[in-house]
Amino acid sequence: MREADVEAVSALRLAGWRSAYAGIVPRSYLDAMTVEGDVGRRRTWFADPRRKSTELVAVDAGVPVGWISFGPYRGQLPEAERAGEIYAFYVRPESTGRGIGRTLLAHAHARMAAQRFPVSALWVLGDNQQGRRFYERAGYEADGGTQDDVYDDTTLTELRYRRALHLPGAAGRLGA
Repeated sequence: MREADVEAVSALRLAGWRSAYAGIVPRSYLDAMTVEGDVGRRRTWFADPRRKSTELVAVDAGVPVGWISFGPYRGQLPEAERAGEIYAFYVRPESTGRGIGRTLLAHAHARMAAQRFPVSALWVLGDNQQGRRFYERAGYEADGGTQDDVYDDTTLTELRYRRALHLPGAAGRLGA
């Protein structure tokens, strides 16, 4: 991702939220989200020299159609000394089903493994059945970790998922 991609990624993220979380996150929260607000936050974050995340953008005909953000796990995982984390991951709703998400996720896994993270973790809303199925097909499993987020006075539970990564040079295969 380049700084020039920020506005397109913000628009993609907003479309992803409104599609994936319709009927889960309160409509008032989704309606209050704006590309302009997200662009401001994303530019500040993107310019932060302490940022440890990596951002990848999938482009089709010059237009960003997918985005994934990942880096070191931001908490403590039981039984994992080091772990990577998928922070955010969205594909344009009209582009789903074309392999874009699988490709972005595979690239993120390869980059995390190259950084010697043996495990990748992520958080997904418990009610996001489509997202959960996608991650399960990619080898992730719910590990029992939960956290609550509040959206306009509605508390929603996120589930932690994780999967092993294949480390370069490691004997055997730890994950797909």
